[in-house]
Amino acid sequence: MNEQISSDALFGEPLFQDPSARKLSRVGVIDVGSNSVRFVVFDGAARSPAYFFNEKIMCGLGKGIRDTKRLNPEGRERALAAMHRFAALKDAMDVQHLTTVATAAVRDAEDGPDFAKQVERETGIKMWVIDGKEEARLSAQGVLLGWPGYYGLVCDIGGSSMELAEIADGKVGKRISSSLGPQKLAPWADDPITLQNYITKTVDRLADHLGPQSNRLFLVGGSWRAIARIDMHRQSYPLHVMHEYRMDSDAVNATAELIASSDLEQLRTACGVSSARMELVPLAIPVLQAVVKKFAPADIAVSSYGIREGVLYEQMPGRLRDRDPLIEACRYSEAKDARQPGFGKKIFNFVLPLFEDPPEHLLRLIKAACLLHDVNWRAHPDYRSEVCFDTATRANLGGLKHSERVFLGTTLMYRYRNEPEGTRFDPIAALLTEADTYLAKVLGKAMRLGAMLWDTGATHPARLEWHPKSQQLILKLSHDQRTLNGEVVEARFASLASTMQAEHLIEIEQV
Repeated sequence: MNEQISSDALFGEPLFQDPSARKLSRVGVIDVGSNSVRFVVFDGAARSPAYFFNEKIMCGLGKGIRDTKRLNPEGRERALAAMHRFAALKDAMDVQHLTTVATAAVRDAEDGPDFAKQVERETGIKMWVIDGKEEARLSAQGVLLGWPGYYGLVCDIGGSSMELAEIADGKVGKRISSSLGPQKLAPWADDPITLQNYITKTVDRLADHLGPQSNRLFLVGGSWRAIARIDMHRQSYPLHVMHEYRMDSDAVNATAELIASSDLEQLRTACGVSSARMELVPLAIPVLQAVVKKFAPADIAVSSYGIREGVLYEQMPGRLRDRDPLIEACRYSEAKDARQPGFGKKIFNFVLPLFEDPPEHLLRLIKAACLLHDVNWRAHPDYRSEVCFDTATRANLGGLKHSERVFLGTTLMYRYRNEPEGTRFDPIAALLTEADTYLAKVLGKAMRLGAMLWDTGATHPARLEWHPKSQQLILKLSHDQRTLNGEVVEARFASLASTMQAEHLIEIEQV
């Protein structure tokens, strides 16, 4: 493969410095919800942005709204104070683009319009009060930011409502809103039969509108994330990353039983869930059970991306939306933190001959690993491999399953350490299959070797040849690069060959 085919043609040229992408620098979103008011400022690689600032205040605007028809008075005061703070922070951070959306509580409350006017009058922030269908659309677009091109049903639960929207081929389809938010269900908390009947009838109505939805179910919202944390606790799951956490119907039902049989305060403390959020969990879990039972999704994935990310996605040009968020984020990280930005492309071409016709999902992981291979070089050498693993498994990277995060982390550990067993990450590494662990080890050791062949600008860079039938691995160096060979290069090459159970040979081309 030549360089152009192996990289740019597969993943496109980086866009994060393009003017249309740089317009998305320091984009602010305030989400005025029924439970919380949150201010997020996005920055970095526009297709997979970093959270430059992220603050949430649990206000409870929608508490009691079913009975009073008005915003919770204490919640209103807290939300107004939060908006004053966020207005000051916006100016301090020089946020040029701010969008403020208000959802179910403000749109349903009799005093919602008055609250919106007060916020604008006192802070200068104009709130966009959106209806349920628009809320569903924006939440679904947030999911598409992390999972471009996926098919499924997005289920976004807030305090006062629950929205459903179908996504297919990068577009949002049918969508509908309901009153299945925990705050709206609170009056029936002590009447489980009435509660269950209401939930069942409402979910049946939603299903009639949407039709069959048997693909993936994407869960958006704080109550769903709290339930996922409890499920992680129940299973002693080793990787505490919400985004892309997977469940199935059996897990949902088992977690519901745990919630019903536990002391909620003890469970809350064990799982790290806030008191305000835990209060809503017993009302949210029967809703999730009903949705899962009715739609019978192929699988269930938790999304950390929702309405705020959907607002950002709304502002993206089409060619940026079509990009792989993982690759764009890794490119940005390399450009910002690597010693030799651009060398990741050459490492990619160097290691690729070891993988014969790799499937697309593996190819993008190889590319991502090569882009990230040097971004943690500033870390102390004794801890660099573990810092790399931590970065890959816990960083804000979209479009990654948990097993793929662990694959990237394991690869980068081998990039900096010949045998990284015995670390505190061993329980997480157990999420990989034996075959994937082998591939990660080969890729990591190949990058470890390639990094020694520093980019000298040689016309013919070093390359690997792999002959699987004869189990022979050859490292070819041009005449210009002959002086780069040395004891460390030979040792790392031998280690790679040993992992592959191959004979190895270094060939230096003659003039």
